[in-house]
Amino acid sequence: MNTISISEIQRNLHKLENFDIVQVVDKKRNQIKGYFLDKKYVDVIEALIKEKKNKNSQKLKALEAMGSYSLGGSDMKDIKASRYDD
Repeated sequence: MNTISISEIQRNLHKLENFDIVQVVDKKRNQIKGYFLDKKYVDVIEALIKEKKNKNSQKLKALEAMGSYSLGGSDMKDIKASRYDD
């Protein structure tokens, strides 16, 4: 995978034409800002996103099937009430 800075993209946009995947980096802050992918990867990325959404929805359905469940901690009503007790 090739890395390119934001300023290089601004100056030389044509550099993105010859690569499949390019990592965009903010060199000043040393942060990854994103990726440019060739359009031939669209189907793969969409399949990965769909798979992730399906897994999340299956987990939520499993929680709902349990009926009542608790994630721990205090209810919002209890937290608000405790602020006004003093």
